[in-house]
Amino acid sequence: MNTSANALAAHLLAPNADYALPPKPASYLINARTVWISDIHLGFRDCKADYLLEFLNNIHCDTLYLVGDIVDLWSLKRRFCWPQKHYQVMLKFYELAAKGVRVVYVPGNHDDPIRHFSGQLFGPIEIAQEHEYVTADGKRLLVMHGDAMDAYINHSWLKRVVGDHGYELLLFINRWSDRIRKLAGRPYFSLAGLIKSNIKGAKAAIETYEKEALAEAKRRGYDGVVCGHIHYPALREEAGLRYANCGDWIENCTALVEDHHGVMRLLHHSDKISWQDLDVAQSA
Repeated sequence: MNTSANALAAHLLAPNADYALPPKPASYLINARTVWISDIHLGFRDCKADYLLEFLNNIHCDTLYLVGDIVDLWSLKRRFCWPQKHYQVMLKFYELAAKGVRVVYVPGNHDDPIRHFSGQLFGPIEIAQEHEYVTADGKRLLVMHGDAMDAYINHSWLKRVVGDHGYELLLFINRWSDRIRKLAGRPYFSLAGLIKSNIKGAKAAIETYEKEALAEAKRRGYDGVVCGHIHYPALREEAGLRYANCGDWIENCTALVEDHHGVMRLLHHSDKISWQDLDVAQSA
């Protein structure tokens, strides 16, 4: 166990009265049964904490799942970056939990040390290695971050290094594209996501990940899976199994939302808001 990483994780999860939350809106935009968000990467410079805070200030839900890579301990180890808005996001989680929202934190690979606290509480926030969720219409879903599926994606050491540098380049392009679009008065658009979805190797890796995540849920007797990890939001159902990926708050600014009737949709929340409905594959 990495003691220093565990200590940093515990410190970052602890609320601090020195920081103040932004004012809450007069009314809620979204009234949901459950909300899932993942891959926020607090502590990383490309985290879209401003969009996320606006989203969190405009929701009312019974349960909130934090599906891994909430705090980016890898990035913080390389370079400490903790803007006030990043801390305000953590405070918002505590505020929601203190006011009756069940907040369940399922850590990922970038916040792996927090997995050592599975089964415990950080204040009112539950920590779980993974979780079982039952939808309003009775579906049993496996909630996991999804990094365990990397074992099924063949990467040599060299490809991993090149991939990391390539992703940093994509985020650099995305950062400057966003700045130029804002100067032109245009809304946020994930250029990085568009490029990634059109790279043959990346598309193959995403398809393998989705296939294996669904297979894992099926092997364990679930009706589907809710995950994150690959920064590629998706919501579909095939052969009676549901695949739901929350996406991220680095490139896509997405959340998974279930209403009180069991209807699940993906929400894209940046300068503009759009919804994506469940895609049900037609059998041949």
